[in-house]
Amino acid sequence: MSMRPEGLPEVPEQTVMVARAAFPQGSLAIRVRDRLAEVFADEPFASAFGVRGAPGLSPGVLCLVTVLQFAEDLTDRQAAAMAVRAIDWKYALGAELTDTGFDASVLSRFRSRLSDNGMERVVFDRLLEYCVEEGLVAAGGRQRTDSTHVISAVRDLNRLELAGESVRAALEALAVAAPSWLAGQVDVAEFAHRYGPRVDGWRMPASQTKRDRLAQVFGQDALALCRAAWSPGTPPWIREIESVQILRQILVQTYYLSTDTRGREVIKKRAADDEGVPPGHRRLASPYDADARWAAKGEGLFWMGYKVHLTETCDTPTEAEAEAEAEAEAEAEAGVRAAPNLITDVCTTDATVPDVKATAPVQQRLAEHGIRPAEHYLDSGYPSADLIAAALKQGTRMVTPVLLDHSAQAKAHAGFDKSAFIIDWRARQVRCPAGKTSAHWNPVKQHGTDAIVITFGVRTCRPCPFRDQCTSSAKGRRMLTLRPREPEEALTQARAEQKTETWKAKYALRAGVEGTINQALDITGIRRARYRGLPKVRLQHAFSATALNVIRLDAHWTGHDQHHTRSSRLERLAYRLTA
Repeated sequence: MSMRPEGLPEVPEQTVMVARAAFPQGSLAIRVRDRLAEVFADEPFASAFGVRGAPGLSPGVLCLVTVLQFAEDLTDRQAAAMAVRAIDWKYALGAELTDTGFDASVLSRFRSRLSDNGMERVVFDRLLEYCVEEGLVAAGGRQRTDSTHVISAVRDLNRLELAGESVRAALEALAVAAPSWLAGQVDVAEFAHRYGPRVDGWRMPASQTKRDRLAQVFGQDALALCRAAWSPGTPPWIREIESVQILRQILVQTYYLSTDTRGREVIKKRAADDEGVPPGHRRLASPYDADARWAAKGEGLFWMGYKVHLTETCDTPTEAEAEAEAEAEAEAEAGVRAAPNLITDVCTTDATVPDVKATAPVQQRLAEHGIRPAEHYLDSGYPSADLIAAALKQGTRMVTPVLLDHSAQAKAHAGFDKSAFIIDWRARQVRCPAGKTSAHWNPVKQHGTDAIVITFGVRTCRPCPFRDQCTSSAKGRRMLTLRPREPEEALTQARAEQKTETWKAKYALRAGVEGTINQALDITGIRRARYRGLPKVRLQHAFSATALNVIRLDAHWTGHDQHHTRSSRLERLAYRLTA
């Protein structure tokens, strides 16, 4: 398939006449076509298409269809039907009134082409560039980030179901790709009886003994199939089938192969306390989605899938609502509207990646687009001392609650915590509240990061009258662990600031991102993956964020974002009088 870079075609005159008559006030699709046609160009997708062969549908047109699809939360079949029967969609796509559209499967193949070529964010980035050029997004403002869980598109499986279903998935793939080879390796009739229907916990035996026996059978079948696939006489391409490779991984993570006292080979299910199991970020959770992972948050949330981080602008002031209302009304009277809050970054990871790992990549992408914020609002899962210090160097102040001192003294609010000690970085010494200096200053590596271990001498601490308030160590001496100077000072300053009422009032601005996540959930269904695999889930979230930005831009163009429906005129008057 080849591409002829033409962009969105011109809208036929008859389509224009009918669309204007049917929608005298316009519609989302019509306004997107009129204002954002240059965003949906073909040239950025040239590397994903060949230069020979029959020309395919315009990638710009398919991108526009996908954005509108997510803006209205439609399936592929519904989106393809809208391209045929909706007049405003025909206007947006530049189609004749008699155009019969395209098959719904085209959208699936188009998404696969984008994800295979790493083009999940192309349209999102182009729309962001448009917003920067129009002055709707700029560097130096305020932005906020938050994450939410995303449930995978495959069903949840316990360990026994996973063991059996992985064998079934491999058999299904081999039955299509290598039926003759499979028939020569296994008893097809017996395996069809065992793995014909999907492996479901509801149909498994209730007895624990029988379930253990079934787990062993699944393990023996998986081992036999893997040994056959990796035997010297087997064609190499068989072991390259994705389902076969996944079966091998699940076999290793689920079962343990050993030899009993009689020299017989024994396969049994792994126990976490005995044979051990892989860590969560490496442990496969489904044979049909190799990227989905189990994760937990707190005590009430346990899910299999992914995690998405959304970043948006939030330049609306919150500390003086009366002044904000007055300014908004004055600007509205003058015909000037404030820029809408727009999503500036979307980041999707597997469910086991902690929020702190996403902070630096998000800020790096914002910098690459030239929209690094002056203040970045985040919750307590995102910061670390190193990240706070690094962001300050780049001109970004992270407004976020940092983890407090977890020493016994700080938790008990008694005795001398770390803040009671004076650090002399130049002399590489620490002075305690009793006026004594430390004996040792040892730079070390802890969990892969730089740290400094400070130790006071035993002869200094033991006779000290404040020793009971300072340490309970059996050796009778105090030890402190510090970060390097810049991260440690940034962390100390952040801990001091977050205790003030001014900081608490300022940090309230972060809560608005919860509304964005709720909007993404209601409009695009962002919390449930439509597709399987991390690349396609990233594509889904990139188009979801693009659709939300299009909706917000449309509200900005039509003035609907200026409607104040949550407070009465009397309440606004009260705000002005108390300002």
